Amino acid sequence: MDILVSTDWLADNLATVTVLDASRHLAAAGRDPASEFAGGHIPGARFLDLGSLEDRASPVPSALPTAAQFAERLAALGVEDGSRVVLYDDSDLRSSARAWFLFRLFGWSDVALLDGGLKAWRAAGHTLDTGGEQPAPVEAVAHDADPARMRDKAEMLANIDSRAEQVVDARDAGRFTGAEEDTVHGLPGGHIPGARNLHYPAVLNHDGTFKRGDDLRAAFVAAGIDLDHPVVATCGSGVTASVLLFALELLGKTDTALYDGSWSEWGADPATPKETGAAR
Repeated sequence: MDILVSTDWLADNLATVTVLDASRHLAAAGRDPASEFAGGHIPGARFLDLGSLEDRASPVPSALPTAAQFAERLAALGVEDGSRVVLYDDSDLRSSARAWFLFRLFGWSDVALLDGGLKAWRAAGHTLDTGGEQPAPVEAVAHDADPARMRDKAEMLANIDSRAEQVVDARDAGRFTGAEEDTVHGLPGGHIPGARNLHYPAVLNHDGTFKRGDDLRAAFVAAGIDLDHPVVATCGSGVTASVLLFALELLGKTDTALYDGSWSEWGADPATPKETGAAR
């Protein structure tokens, strides 16, 4: 299974995959993904409740869940260990990419995104189910997180001097440059010194599907990213950075990682160095 599948492919293969709704929204959007799921979802899909899937015991804001937390959530949803999973969302954040990152972090290999999400499914004329799904739970099987896919604040601080890894920030230019406050996280704008800016919608087409090939590669090159060298993605809280990581994987690039704390951690720490203005 490719990591990006079409609506027609999914319609033809619903019986062979586990489908999870990974919708998540900003609080300001005023949307309830659980209610929206009940109002209409891909047949057989289960609601991942991505927004609650985090390690709230961690000092890192909106931290990645632990291996046990992730395994227990999947088990409660009846997701068999190692099964083929297709993720989708109905979110402007393209939040299913965050779910994809979690699966890959914890060692799942056969996981894909639905290109264009629920919007594309509807546009293609495919049917929807309503109500809640009540799958039978299965045994939880936890897999250790792959440390190569994560960076913490100490590693990001060290990277400012070494520049061993490029840093790409998925937030909009206003917050990145500091021209606007980061109202989502209640912080001043700005960015990690040396970071480049690639607002995540730049890797998507107008219909919400992912760009591919030369068009996708050009988006990173225009942002000043050298695709021959390692990349760490960051954003506000680790969600839209995952969109860039998924896009990089579409290009066959795997020497990538997520700074999970992102600006919600970095920007809140008075001791971390910060830059404003355009990338330099």
